[in-house]
Amino acid sequence: MDAAGTDMLQVGSSDSTGITSSRDQIVSDLRELADLLAEHNYRMSYENWCWSSHAPSWRDVWDIVQKVNKPNVGLCLDTFQTAGGEWGDPTTSSGIREHPDGIDGLKSDFQNSLRELSSNVPPEKIYFLQISDAYKPRQPFDPAPDETGLRPRGRWSHDFRPMPFNGGYLPVTDATRAVLKTGFRGWFSVEVFDGGPDGKGKDYDDPNAFAREAMGLLNKLLEESHCHQFGS
Repeated sequence: MDAAGTDMLQVGSSDSTGITSSRDQIVSDLRELADLLAEHNYRMSYENWCWSSHAPSWRDVWDIVQKVNKPNVGLCLDTFQTAGGEWGDPTTSSGIREHPDGIDGLKSDFQNSLRELSSNVPPEKIYFLQISDAYKPRQPFDPAPDETGLRPRGRWSHDFRPMPFNGGYLPVTDATRAVLKTGFRGWFSVEVFDGGPDGKGKDYDDPNAFAREAMGLLNKLLEESHCHQFGS
């Protein structure tokens, strides 16, 4: 970490089926890691993966972080992981989760979740926010894991994640606004895995142009979220 010039280790909630499902054991393991990091004044940010085998939602990782109860452990929140887990679904023809009360029920549940996030998570426990959207698959994914054991949302995450306002359809502005309503004003990270709408891959020949586009889209995201722009 010193060589990389960072004091923060990001840990994703695992999608392995071979690890313990005991939350107490997961908390114990993370406490041990936190203590090792604290010896070097390092921090750990814990992120939910929306296809995780044990902590797929922001509520799950927030519960774990609270139980770890270490001053150097906080959250990595992610617009894709939140909206892709609670709103989107790559296995349905609509691209959104099926809800017994239809789209109105889905909207209500999602907005209630975001209000809960804004109200309950203190900004100092959010270490950074990752930004991306998702393409709606042209054909619904098979709901079964693939030959490697990867779940549908994991496959979706790996190849179908553009920047916001760039062809995706998830309510990432709502997710961003909810995080900012906590009072968080920390780091944003553009984390895209953009293989194009078909997920087969794209060429990126000019990293400087990509960075400029990313900054422009982040500023647009902040405008849509009713917050000040970067650099203003």
